[in-house]
Amino acid sequence: MKLHSESILKTRDLTKSVHLEDKVLDLLQPINLEVNAGETIAIVGSSGSGKTTLLSILAGLDLPSAGEVYLKNQPLHQFNEEQRSQVRAQHVGFIFQQFLLVNSLTALENVMLPAELANQSNAEQMARDLLKQVDLGDRVSHYPSQLSGGEQQRVAIARAFISRPDILFADEPTGNLDTHTGQHVADLLFNLNERFGTTLVLVTHDLKLAARCQRQVVMDSGCLTESSSPIAHVG
Repeated sequence: MKLHSESILKTRDLTKSVHLEDKVLDLLQPINLEVNAGETIAIVGSSGSGKTTLLSILAGLDLPSAGEVYLKNQPLHQFNEEQRSQVRAQHVGFIFQQFLLVNSLTALENVMLPAELANQSNAEQMARDLLKQVDLGDRVSHYPSQLSGGEQQRVAIARAFISRPDILFADEPTGNLDTHTGQHVADLLFNLNERFGTTLVLVTHDLKLAARCQRQVVMDSGCLTESSSPIAHVG
C-alpha cells in the first residue's frame, strides 16, 4: 500500500464527558491523534476503555465535549449533524460488528444502496464486481436471512467499499465470527483496503487482527497511548 504523508484525520485535545445525575463521567481524556492518508491503524483496549466512543467521534457520528477533530481538513467538531452527514457520505465507509444489512434487500441491493444514494450510474456493476471480490458472486440474489454471519459481514465489507471512501472505520469487524470465518473476513478486508488504498481505522479485541495494521494505539480508561511493542497483554 502506498502511504501518503498528508494527514487525513487529526484530533487536538479531544475529550468526551457525560453527566450522570450529580456527577460527570469522563469517557475520553485529552486525546491527540494523527492518521496519514493510506495508513492502517488499530485501536485496541479492554471493554469500556473508550475505543468505540473515540471511533464514533473520529467518524463524525458523535461530537466531542471539547477539543477538535478534523477529517479531510474539515472541522467536524464545529459541524451540525447535517454537515457531518455530508462529510460521511463523501469520505467515510463503515463496517460494524452487527453487519447492519437491510433484511428486505438482497445482497446485491444492500451493496448497491450507498452508490444509489450517491446517484452513481454504474452502481449495479460495481456491486456485482465487489461481491465477486468477497467470494459472493453466486449469492447476489440471497437475502441476509439466507446468509451465514461470515457471508453477511462480507456483504457489509463490499457495501463499505462501493463508494470508494477515503477512510474506513471498522468497529470489531470480526467480533461476531468464529476464528476461521473471522480470518477469512479479515483477509478480504485487508486485500480490498490495499487495492483501493483506503485509510483504515480499526477497533478490535483481536490482537492478531490489530497486528496486521501498520500502527497500533492502546486505549486505557479513556487515555490513548501509542504502542511501541507487541500488544499481546492488552485485555
